[in-house]
Amino acid sequence: MRRLLLLVVAVLMLTGTARASSWWDNYAPDNKKVQLTSTNLPIVWIQVDGQYIDSNERITARMKILHNGFGQLNYADTVAHPGQKIDYEGYIALRYRGSASFSMSDKKPYSFRPLTAPLEAGGEKKKVDILGMGKDNNWALLAPYADKSMMRDLLAFELARPWMEYAPQGRYCELFLDGIYYGVYILSEVVSKGKHRIDLHDPGDSGDELTGGYIMEIDRAEGVTHVSKYHPVSSKGSPYNNLYIYFQYKSPDYDELNSQQVKYIKNRIDKMESSLWNYRPSGEATYEEYLDVTNFIDYQIAEELSHNVDAYRLSGKFFKRRDSEDPRFKMVVWDMNLAYGNANYNEAWRTDTWVYKNNDIMYSAYETYLIPFWWYKLNSNPDYTAALKSRWAQYRRSNLRLERVMAVVDSLSNVLTSHGAEQRNSKAWPRWGVWVWPNYHVASSYADEVAWLKQWITDRIAWMDSQLDFDPSAVLQGDVNGDGEVSIADVNAVIDMILTGSNEPNGDVNGDGEVGIADVNAVTDAILNK
Repeated sequence: MRRLLLLVVAVLMLTGTARASSWWDNYAPDNKKVQLTSTNLPIVWIQVDGQYIDSNERITARMKILHNGFGQLNYADTVAHPGQKIDYEGYIALRYRGSASFSMSDKKPYSFRPLTAPLEAGGEKKKVDILGMGKDNNWALLAPYADKSMMRDLLAFELARPWMEYAPQGRYCELFLDGIYYGVYILSEVVSKGKHRIDLHDPGDSGDELTGGYIMEIDRAEGVTHVSKYHPVSSKGSPYNNLYIYFQYKSPDYDELNSQQVKYIKNRIDKMESSLWNYRPSGEATYEEYLDVTNFIDYQIAEELSHNVDAYRLSGKFFKRRDSEDPRFKMVVWDMNLAYGNANYNEAWRTDTWVYKNNDIMYSAYETYLIPFWWYKLNSNPDYTAALKSRWAQYRRSNLRLERVMAVVDSLSNVLTSHGAEQRNSKAWPRWGVWVWPNYHVASSYADEVAWLKQWITDRIAWMDSQLDFDPSAVLQGDVNGDGEVSIADVNAVIDMILTGSNEPNGDVNGDGEVGIADVNAVTDAILNK
């Protein structure tokens, strides 16, 4: 039997379907001897003492995060460098997370919850502020692997943040598991309910309290799901009657909901979908009662800008507050590691097509999960498309100015390369020049990957400009109020934003991510130099 097992493992390794590192060593990297002396990134140590980490059941582990502050170095040898700042140290409940990001990646992502004590001793989850992201008890360690730039998730979050009510935060870190260097990870918030996340009330049993808050997700038919009454549609609006749209219960979890709450949220989704399904271009858009149109446009821009292969149909998280606060559903950007040209299927690498029209291609490729009909209906409404064009122009005049986007890419790249984090990660996981599912571009180096990504983004923005009737040459630096000229009115507009605490993207004239006195100076310079 032992000889047979060894033979099977050897065959799997030769055919590329298994690696020397597998479940029995918690999927350790190829090179287990990478050394880290100092880094500009937080250092995370997880100790499981040889326990197997599972995808379903959480195990008790110990975690320590060393972080001396942004802009400071962190040293792995805490004896030679005493007095360093420990951001968190304690027990956690740990498991693997993700679907394709787990099954199709050698480098595995994790979910963890800080604990008051070991699970075996009755430890309960506790809320902890980690790396300045606010107290919560639900965290992820994302494992950039197929995304060799290691920035696609964070890039999408940062570009969406000025516009969306909520966009997750994440921090690069370097991870050790049982003393072995596992590489660069992103310690991230997850889309969940919380004071520092989506600040929702727990739903009650009746009245206004029953109407919120809920977080749902369009995703695979896993666990208990609510199945839509409607089917995905083709690019011409014809339904694919053999395929379905599934909604998962994310917060509260299905097991935590009572029958009244389940009935309510099902009924609310049904009403929203019915209003969309019955919309005709010649009729009234009653769906505006059920969904936040501006938020849906912002979500569409995020998914289309990145040409996300999973857009709309997988990891499609949305939430609802109580009716007294806001009765409309809102979307949240999440799971963008296969975006920005990073997938070689469903024509995801292209820069010159709309993702929301992609169902025909996916259906012919025997995809099980297609894009909900919502986006076909929305984009058949002239008022919606006019608002989409207007919103795109606002984006392009502010944080989607090409130089601003490139600055974000360069900043993320610099964080990863300036003190060797990317180089260490590549030693642990040597993948340059090697195809990794589902890469379209097989980069020869990190510089090659970043250069390709920047060119892809440049081409994508140019195509979307052409489709959404935006002329980038008509943008006036400092035209904050959008009246077509730069004047004292724009200075006053920025000052008003500062005084009212507004952080509107069009007020961020110098592109530093905030509205402040530097933007007043930038507008003044534009007036003097025009």
